[in-house]
Amino acid sequence: MTRLQIRITGVVQGVGYRYFVVSRARAAQVKGWVKNRADGTVEIEAVGERGALDGFLSYVRVGPPAAHVYGVETHWFDDDHRYESFDVRF
Repeated sequence: MTRLQIRITGVVQGVGYRYFVVSRARAAQVKGWVKNRADGTVEIEAVGERGALDGFLSYVRVGPPAAHVYGVETHWFDDDHRYESFDVRF
């Protein structure tokens, strides 16, 4: 398993971005979480097979129609954390 940390910048809060991410993560069988940060970015931690994470990342880079993603910062790790599902954190 591989762990991926992502920070998204742009117009990504108040546009359904987190729920879009949850939907895509669950469809890709990726576990982890997504949350809004106080600085206006969105943070994601995802765990899964590398191929599933690559596909998931391609959706995250675009987001839902109302979002405008300007930047994507990624950090890949060979370790994994155990998550039961993919959820929104507050």
